[in-house]
Amino acid sequence: MYQQSNHEARSVLAALRSLIPQRATDFEEARKIAELQASRLLSLFSITNGAVPSDIVRSLPRIRVVYEDLPVSGTSHWSGTHWIITLNKGEAPVRQRFTLMHEFKHIIDHGRAHLLYISNSRYSAAEQAERAADHFAGCVLVPKRLLKSAWTSGVQTSSALARYFDVSIQAVEVRLSQTRLSADRDVSAKPLLAKFARGRRAFYQRQLTTQGSCS
Repeated sequence: MYQQSNHEARSVLAALRSLIPQRATDFEEARKIAELQASRLLSLFSITNGAVPSDIVRSLPRIRVVYEDLPVSGTSHWSGTHWIITLNKGEAPVRQRFTLMHEFKHIIDHGRAHLLYISNSRYSAAEQAERAADHFAGCVLVPKRLLKSAWTSGVQTSSALARYFDVSIQAVEVRLSQTRLSADRDVSAKPLLAKFARGRRAFYQRQLTTQGSCS
């Protein structure tokens, strides 16, 4: 559950963007920043237990969430007055929840992606941005603290945890691997979301990262 917040969208975004240093980062630091941003978002809304509500993003002023037939999982853009997050209405609700948080991370990164994601010998800047957005979404929807609490209370199967957090089984398995609660699971590099449309969104490629953890 969470306590309703009166934070303005600009205040939430400012709080999350303030965690981005005004200098270039490497991918390891960028991933840790995504973890910190996820924790800050949850703290702003006093998330204490259960499935993290999508309303922590939906309720923000200047953010609109719409559903359309899309060839991809989702997109986000600034309309001039609002940030518009468009979700694929044909996808399952658990995928839509993940996409919502993924796209919100791209909104947080707007204007600062060039500092966070710099191509290296392993990943392009675009790939890093997608991995960081997936990591942020996983950290928001399946927080390490709440995952460990559920695990120690006896909720220890992927299907039960997925129901508890209202996410896909695959998202839970990634978080179990990241938090070392299920070290024998092999979930490396499995795509969680559909590929993005070409053109404007071709910059992005959805991938998972199985490294790091967050609160």
